[in-house]
Amino acid sequence: MLKKIAVVTAAVVLMFVFALSGCGTAIEGDRVDETARSGGKQQEQQEKSAEPVVLRLEGGDWGFPQPYTRYSRGPGNARVNYIFDKLIEKDEKGFIPWLAQSWEISEEGKKYIFNLVENAKWHDGEPFTAEDVVFTFSYLKKYPPVSPVEAFMDDTFLLEVKALSNYQVEFNFAAADPNLFENLSSVYILPQHIWSEVDRPDEFTAEEAVIGTGSYTLTDYNKEHGTYRYEAFRDFWGLEPAVDVLEFIPVSDPVLALEKGDIHCASIPVDALSRFENDPKYTIIQRPGFWGYRLRFNMEKVPVFKVKEVRQAFAYAIDRQDLVDKTARGAAVAGSLGVLPPDHRWFNPNLPKYERDIERAKILLKEAGLEGQNLQFELLVGEDTEVRIGEVIKEHLSDIGIEIKVVSTEMKTRDSRIAEGNYQLVLVGHGGWARDPNYLGERFTGGDRGDWSDGTPGYFNVQVEELAGRLRSEIDEAVRKEITMELQQVLAEDVPEISLYLTTGYDVFRNDIHDGWMHVFDHHMMEHNILSFLIR
Repeated sequence: MLKKIAVVTAAVVLMFVFALSGCGTAIEGDRVDETARSGGKQQEQQEKSAEPVVLRLEGGDWGFPQPYTRYSRGPGNARVNYIFDKLIEKDEKGFIPWLAQSWEISEEGKKYIFNLVENAKWHDGEPFTAEDVVFTFSYLKKYPPVSPVEAFMDDTFLLEVKALSNYQVEFNFAAADPNLFENLSSVYILPQHIWSEVDRPDEFTAEEAVIGTGSYTLTDYNKEHGTYRYEAFRDFWGLEPAVDVLEFIPVSDPVLALEKGDIHCASIPVDALSRFENDPKYTIIQRPGFWGYRLRFNMEKVPVFKVKEVRQAFAYAIDRQDLVDKTARGAAVAGSLGVLPPDHRWFNPNLPKYERDIERAKILLKEAGLEGQNLQFELLVGEDTEVRIGEVIKEHLSDIGIEIKVVSTEMKTRDSRIAEGNYQLVLVGHGGWARDPNYLGERFTGGDRGDWSDGTPGYFNVQVEELAGRLRSEIDEAVRKEITMELQQVLAEDVPEISLYLTTGYDVFRNDIHDGWMHVFDHHMMEHNILSFLIR
């Protein structure tokens, strides 16, 4: 049974090529001591020792961990991912079966029958069935969660979800969806016997709100301190949990905390790596470049940004490699003006480079009729590194006569201002850059989408609209790759935003505590992936 929680203050399978064939007051109780070893020999060691494996990571509040109360960024999603399962998961190479153990595709990709696992239980002991899947997709339409999947909100696209038996569910679509597995891997399945009575999911923080079928249960959450505690669910239907207790705790200095053993994995600056390199109990892993910073133009609020030559002038003036060297200490790769990162499987390397060229930038401003004008803009940024990036950008743009005022605010406020369209220029950093390139359409078509991550207010390009539309509907992978290559070319020419750089920092972990860490094929953070905590 789930323990009482005190909450403070309110096998690679089908790489989708469409082979269309048939914690205020914390929980009472003693804290578990950490003594066990884990990792590659973890299973053997667990058999030899009765002591549990306790893994501690850096904390921070990312919301109460259910789909409607988490914060919208990656860590908030990860906190939910430990508790709730999805039909489809991801590993290092692609999409894999999860609650859906197999499937049949028919009617040219418009019908899917998913065969579900038959031994899954909710954390309260109730059985998981196809009716929970049917309920979830109906509930999502009525109550869109944080970061909803738009395709599943559309009754004209998702026509029907119905149970064929206790462990078989059928999905019917109006058209084939090349991003179906990507979309399914974003939907957490909810228990009908609990959520059917919930009409304010955004306020649902009772202990029943965090009952899932996942490999871990939440036993403590403290909003004020940003702490979480999870325990392995011993009746989990799938792979055995590799960690018995997973804790997120506050630390002021991750480097010192890792050295002292307060936490067991941390992102470490390049200049501090030497402190861990020669100690055999530490392992160093470089992250792929799937998390990046981008500079966004609000063309609706500042009409001059609608002029392509102005945006191109920005691109020629901003030295992206200089930003890497000065603000990322070299642990990053310069972004592409085609947006997709160099590590993306469909990256187009044959695009304009926009190497720094002050004279070219000035000529472009002259062509736009802005020569000699007093150009002043406000650049909204977050904190810490973003402030430093903003100051370097300010320096770069001053060389072409553009004055920038850098305004810093905390992340949640900055994100809210983006969603409101309350900015001129904004710097934002986040993950998800290695996803299916369909997200290019989400960024650059449809104008302002009313959230912090998608949409470009005031931007419209006929070619981008046409290519993004084709990408959304095409199911042949080879054709989709061709479209993606062309779309990157158009974006690099039009510069609706500037991809500054993608971080390739380093994670250091205690391999004597746990060494099952892994990256999924499209994400940079090991701790966000549930497979990092399961024995494979």
